[in-house]
Amino acid sequence: MAWEVKEIDEVCNVEYGTRVVQKRDGGTIFPVYGGGGATFFMDESNREDCLVIARFAMSEKCTRFVKGKFFLNDSGLSIIPKDKNELCQEFLNYQILYLNNYIYSLGRGTAQKNLDVPKFRKMKIHFPKSIKEQKQIVAILDEAFEKISKAKENSEQNLGNSKEVFEVCLQKVFDNLRNNSPINKLGKLCHFVRGPFGGSLKKAYFKPSGIAVYEQQHAINNQFDNIRYFIDENKFKEMKRFELKYGDLIMSCSGTMGKIAIVPKDATKGIINQALLKLTPNDNLNIEFLKVWMESKDFQKQLTKFSKGAAIKNVASVKVLKEIDMPFPSIEEQAQIISKLDNLSEQTKQLESIYSKKLLSLEELKQSILQKAFKGELTEVSA
Repeated sequence: MAWEVKEIDEVCNVEYGTRVVQKRDGGTIFPVYGGGGATFFMDESNREDCLVIARFAMSEKCTRFVKGKFFLNDSGLSIIPKDKNELCQEFLNYQILYLNNYIYSLGRGTAQKNLDVPKFRKMKIHFPKSIKEQKQIVAILDEAFEKISKAKENSEQNLGNSKEVFEVCLQKVFDNLRNNSPINKLGKLCHFVRGPFGGSLKKAYFKPSGIAVYEQQHAINNQFDNIRYFIDENKFKEMKRFELKYGDLIMSCSGTMGKIAIVPKDATKGIINQALLKLTPNDNLNIEFLKVWMESKDFQKQLTKFSKGAAIKNVASVKVLKEIDMPFPSIEEQAQIISKLDNLSEQTKQLESIYSKKLLSLEELKQSILQKAFKGELTEVSA
């Protein structure tokens, strides 16, 4: 087959979007696109069914096809064939999307990548001389991508279902416990320590190294390695009450609220800051059981009910939290429940891994098909 190799500028109109001024903002009909996805709407459009290339603040997904009428602002470029008898728009769409990673590499800057437009204009594209062949390749790609899209949809659904299985089973466990086990107040089962008031742990007390100060991020991300702040031994002695020990549980108390983590054996010696709550369970309460229950909808619903704040939620006082009801089976039954949930969690993670790998392989298949398309390996149509 005879293929052409030409620079973008030779065969396409590369046009800048239009700057959006304040008086145009606030419409409701046409989405506004630029370097990223749609951000708001306007009552006028300036493009329809075409490719958009990011100019400013490029992300790794810097090319996208936008269907229908829309408004392109000045942070994006549109690209349209000059002669549709020479280059089919749909073929161009696929090729530009395939070249996404190369286009991203044309970005200049470190903190914020901006497209080198002159280089982009000189970028070479390959296409069959025959419009008939271009359209046949497009038809093959459309059919293949539709099948891949359906397979991805099914895999994403299965991935979502596998995650829900654990949550549903967990809820059933605690519904059953609430109906068939003794109920106790959380304050009777744990020792509570809320982080110190901000004034007693100012940045002026922080040192380059020493004893760790644990923050919300450690509970939110369930990790104890990324330490940003430290205090010295004298300050630690003053704040000994807030020390974290192996087997304690910490909970985030503001904004991203109710995230839980258990202090591991190898955690660096440290204290909690004002945004954390420390719970130390009694001997008759399994720490893993406490964590699972505090992550359940049962506890989280009660936590939200008693929390304060409008824009940023803050955990209620320790006095209120101590009054939350907790199902309290025997220590032996707690261990049995954790064992069953651990087995279920492991099976769920295996399913999630299978579906995640399938989604990755489907993305790789798309790239493989596109690569074949632009090597002329998808069809043997004569001109």
